[in-house]
Amino acid sequence: MNVLRQMQSFFWEKRSFLYLSILCLAIATALGLVTPNLLRTLIDDAIQAQHFEKVPALALTVIVVVALKALMQFLSGFFGGRMGNYLAYRLRNGCYEKLQVLSFRYYDKARTGDLMSRLTGDLEAIRQFIAFGIPQILNTILMVVFGAVVMLYISWQLTLITMISIPFLVIVALKFENRIHPAFQEMRLALSALTTSVQENITGVRTVKSFAREPYEVDKFSIRNERYKSNQIFASGLWSRYFPLMELLACICVVVLLGAGGTMVVRGPLTLGGLVAFFSLIWYIIGPMWNIGYLINNYTQSEASGERVMELLNQPIDVQDKEGAIELRTEDVKGHVTFENVTFAYGNKLPAVKDINLDARPGSVIGFLGGTGSGKSTIIQLLMHAYNVDSGRIKLDGIDINDIKVQSLRSQIASVFQETFLFSSSIRNNIAYGMKDVSMDEIIRAAKLAKAHDFIMEMADGYDTIVGERGMGLSGGQKQRIAIARALLKNPKILILDDATSAVDMETEHEIQSGFQEVMKGRTTFIIAHRISSLRHADEILVLDEGKVVQRGKHDELIRMPGPYQDVYHIQYADHIARMNGDAGEQVNS
Repeated sequence: MNVLRQMQSFFWEKRSFLYLSILCLAIATALGLVTPNLLRTLIDDAIQAQHFEKVPALALTVIVVVALKALMQFLSGFFGGRMGNYLAYRLRNGCYEKLQVLSFRYYDKARTGDLMSRLTGDLEAIRQFIAFGIPQILNTILMVVFGAVVMLYISWQLTLITMISIPFLVIVALKFENRIHPAFQEMRLALSALTTSVQENITGVRTVKSFAREPYEVDKFSIRNERYKSNQIFASGLWSRYFPLMELLACICVVVLLGAGGTMVVRGPLTLGGLVAFFSLIWYIIGPMWNIGYLINNYTQSEASGERVMELLNQPIDVQDKEGAIELRTEDVKGHVTFENVTFAYGNKLPAVKDINLDARPGSVIGFLGGTGSGKSTIIQLLMHAYNVDSGRIKLDGIDINDIKVQSLRSQIASVFQETFLFSSSIRNNIAYGMKDVSMDEIIRAAKLAKAHDFIMEMADGYDTIVGERGMGLSGGQKQRIAIARALLKNPKILILDDATSAVDMETEHEIQSGFQEVMKGRTTFIIAHRISSLRHADEILVLDEGKVVQRGKHDELIRMPGPYQDVYHIQYADHIARMNGDAGEQVNS
C-alpha cells in the first residue's frame, strides 16, 4: 500500500467519493446478511410450523431487501467510478506536466513507447483498483466479519468446525501474492518493451523500408512478443495451480459443514432453517477467500503500475528555477551572451565541451564549424539551459543564466534545428506554434522571410493545409522553411540556427540567407553550419574539435590561416578555386 500512500495527494481532495463507495458497499453487505435469516424464518416459522400466511410478507421483505442491496451496490460503483476517474485524470495531468519540466538529460535515455505505456495501461490499472479494488477489499473484510458474527450467533460449535480450512486458504493466498507480484512487474516491463518496438517501427517506417529491414523488424518484435507471451504463460501457470487448490479447500469446508450440520439437525441442537441459513452464510466466508486471488491480482497489477507511474513522477528535475530566480522583461533584454571557461560532460563521459570562452555582443552573428561530436550543438543547448554546466558560467546581459527563470530565458530564444519537427496540425498553427494573438499578416510575413510562402500557397488549402505526423507529406526543405518561419515569428532577442538550411538547395539557401540579413538585425544570432557559405558573414567564427575551440576569427582571416577551416573551405570550394587558378593561368600565358 506504500505506492497508494504516495498517490494520496492526487485523490485526497475527493476522498468523500471513496468513503461513500465504501459505506454503500458496507450497507449492501449488511443487507446481504438479512436474506439467510429470512430463509431461516421462512423454513422454521412458516413452512415447518405451517404458518403459510407469513410467506407473502416474508417474500415481500426479501424483494425489498434485494432491491435496496442492488441500489447500494449501484451507488458504490457510481461513487467508486467517480473516484477512479478523478484519480486517473489527476495522475494523467501530473505525469504530462512532469514530462514538460523534466530535463533533456532524462529524455536522453527515455523511450517513447515506455512513457506511452505508463500514461495508458498503467494508469488504467491504477484507476480500476482505486475505483473498484479498494472497496472490494474492504467489502471482503466486512463480509468475513459480519458473516462470522451471524454464524456464531446461529451456532458457535458449527462455526468453529467449518473454520478449519480458512487459515489454509489465507496461507495459499499470501504465497500466491508473493509469487504473482514479481510476475506482473516483469509483465509490465515486457509490455513496455513491446510498445516501444511498435512505436519505433511506425515512426521509422521509411528507414525500415528503405533498408529493406522488414524481416529484421519482424524478428525483433517477435522476440519481445515472445517475452511478453512467456510472462503471460508463467502468470497463467500460477493461476492454474492456485485456483484448484483454493477450490479444493473450499469444498472441504462445505463437506464438513454439511456433515457436521446435518448431524446437529438430526440430534436437535440446530434447526433445518438454521442449517440452510448457515450454508448461505458460509459463502460469505469462503467466497471472499476464493476471490481473494482476483483481489490480489488487481492489487499487484495496480501496485506494479503505480510503481512505474510514481517512478516517473518522482524523477528528479536536473534543470529547474533556483530560489529567487528573476523574470526577464523583453524590453530590457539586449542579447549580450558570454561563456566563461564553460566545461560540460554528458554523464560520466569525456567532456563534450572544454573551457569555452565566448563574447557575443548584442546584434552580432557567431558561427560554429566542426565535425560531428565536436561540441557545436552542446554549446547551443547549454545556452538554452537544457543542461547545467559542470564548471564555468554562461551569462545573458551580465546575468548568470542560473539566476534566470528557465522559461523566461527560453522565451527570449528561438531555435531552428537540423532535425525539423512539425506537429500534426495546419501549417498556420505550426508557424504560430505557442504564440497568442498572432495575426495572419504576421504569419505570412514570417513565411515570406523563410521563403516558404510560395510553396504554401501552391497547396490546396494554403496555410490551412494539414501536415501529417512529424511533417509527413512535405519535403525536408519545406519542413525546414516552415520551422524557420516559426522561429522568425517569435521575434526573439537570440536566434539559433542549427544547420537550419541543410535540407535546402544552394539557391534556396542563398535566398533564405538574404532574408536572414534583415531578420538578424538587432538580434544575437548563433549559426551552426557545415557549409561555409552560411558562415562567411559572421562577426566571429569558432572552429571546434573534440569540444575545444581550435580556431576563431572572421571568414577572411580563417581562410588565410592554415587549419581545419581552410581545409573545409578548400574541399567545399575546390571547383571554384581550380576555376580561378585556371583563369589566372590563362591570363599569365596571354
